[in-house]
Amino acid sequence: MTFDQALRLLAALEREGVAYVMIGSMAMAANAVVRATRDIDLMVAANDDNIARLRRALRTLYDDPDIDQIRADDLAGDYPAVQYWPPGENYSIDIISRLGSAFVYDDVEWHWVDIEGHRVKVATPAMLYRMKRDTLRAQDHADAAALKRRFGLGD
Repeated sequence: MTFDQALRLLAALEREGVAYVMIGSMAMAANAVVRATRDIDLMVAANDDNIARLRRALRTLYDDPDIDQIRADDLAGDYPAVQYWPPGENYSIDIISRLGSAFVYDDVEWHWVDIEGHRVKVATPAMLYRMKRDTLRAQDHADAAALKRRFGLGD
């Protein structure tokens, strides 16, 4: 996902009033710890009104009837994540309402980050560190170490 594509998506979320927080590697980049990625991870509130706003935001960018398949009851269910691939694009948008039982949307600590005139809700470095430090994925351990070094974070 290019920087411009991410900005267009985030601006659409803000215009529609979507309750979201950017997490994952794009959030790390917004917090000045850059690494390559092909997706954007969004933690969202999994209620009907918010997911309707999310679908509206996506429709302003993509002409895709599959957007209607993104549903609040799925995100609030046993598998609280949807990976959306916009037609003709080489990136995905990972829409997540919780990470296991450890992290839910309402508990994610975030701050506003100004990116080229767009205010974006981004997980704080400390939150990203906590989300990544105890996973099984090697890339998450590397990310946690980078966050720890950059921001002097500890356990």
